[in-house]
Amino acid sequence: MDAENVNRLRGLQRRCKVINPLSALAIAHSSIACYKHAMLGPCVRMEQSQRLFTERRVRILLCVILASSWILGPIPAVSLGTEQSHFRDAVSGYAFEFPRDHGSHDEFRTEWWYYTGHLATEDGRNFGYELTFFRRAMDNAHVTTNPSRWAIRHLYLAHAALSEEDGHRFRYAEKISRAGIGKAGAETGRLHVWIDRWNAEASPSDNQQHHLRAMSGGFSFDLHVASEKAPVVHGEGGISRKGTESGQASHYYSMTRLRTTGTLTVDGHPHTVHGISWMDHEFGSGDLGKDQVGWDWFSIQLNDHSELMFYLLRRVDGTADPVSSGTWVLPDGTSHALTVSDMNIEVLDYWTSPTSGTRYPNRWRLSVPSRSLSLLLVPTMPNQELMTERSTQVTYWEGAVNVTGERGQHHMAGQGYVELTGYAKPFGPSR
Repeated sequence: MDAENVNRLRGLQRRCKVINPLSALAIAHSSIACYKHAMLGPCVRMEQSQRLFTERRVRILLCVILASSWILGPIPAVSLGTEQSHFRDAVSGYAFEFPRDHGSHDEFRTEWWYYTGHLATEDGRNFGYELTFFRRAMDNAHVTTNPSRWAIRHLYLAHAALSEEDGHRFRYAEKISRAGIGKAGAETGRLHVWIDRWNAEASPSDNQQHHLRAMSGGFSFDLHVASEKAPVVHGEGGISRKGTESGQASHYYSMTRLRTTGTLTVDGHPHTVHGISWMDHEFGSGDLGKDQVGWDWFSIQLNDHSELMFYLLRRVDGTADPVSSGTWVLPDGTSHALTVSDMNIEVLDYWTSPTSGTRYPNRWRLSVPSRSLSLLLVPTMPNQELMTERSTQVTYWEGAVNVTGERGQHHMAGQGYVELTGYAKPFGPSR
């Protein structure tokens, strides 16, 4: 390498030490685009293209190495803290309006759209699935004022998973991208979020009907979900509290019973499927508290058409944070808030991942004495762990469960999903 290129390389190294690693990713993406433009442009000579490629290749390599060495932090959490930024906090008094609130809320730092569900094929095979999209806004003055279309103002991430219950096989895939030239994004005012060919989009004529698509090497699904109930807003005053300080909250609602039909393709074989799904949408701008390490989240759909959601925020000492809460949804769609004092959660068994070595709870007894409700939750299969090193860089357990129990004198059955975070590695206060 000649002296001129050595000096350029040293200059790039100095710059990469001070820029945000996400900006480094932007440089890498921009470099690839410039290379493609140079190679394909009819007015650029080949020797110029080769020289440009050499310089860009070095820049891409350095910046990708830098970016890959920087841990993004656990995106699946709505960041719930009190640090100063230009983002809007989730505060009491927020009035939800649909279909507007199905869309993106770019004034908040973190947002996700989360679908989970149970599917059955015509020949009786059973599956659980997950599809989730995350949006993370960049809190960087240079990024927010940069007029370039390549500037990373929002980072988009996605996970898709399939639990093949009969064969006890679990698979998942992940994506990460930014808006740029339309590779990823989320519309405001209506539900449409996507990365490449993965997407969740509301019907133009009915915002209660959503179209979900995701595909990976071993599985894909193309599903239509239709809500049987109006969206359920969690918490009080339009906010779901995650801590006692100002800003430690999110705006959070669920569509608790989504009739589901479509096509599931496994190892190249398509299957017509039907089932029931659940959708969560949450957005906020803070961080978890310093004494919080993660949470256990439960969603349950019972055969009497009632539903239950509860999230248990765990403290460093293993106790439940008093702000943990949930919602009980009656068959007619009316809902009642639940506090941590309303809910008893007993762990009955554990499972240790042979891949990560993490020990997770793996069987639960949930009781709501005020509702005369007692439920047993058993995973459809033990191993439903995601290690998302290529996207959110979080190891967590998200799995389908079968539900049995009693409400008063009546036998209950149903299905649900459980999410367990912070067991492999505690979430820090910074997102």
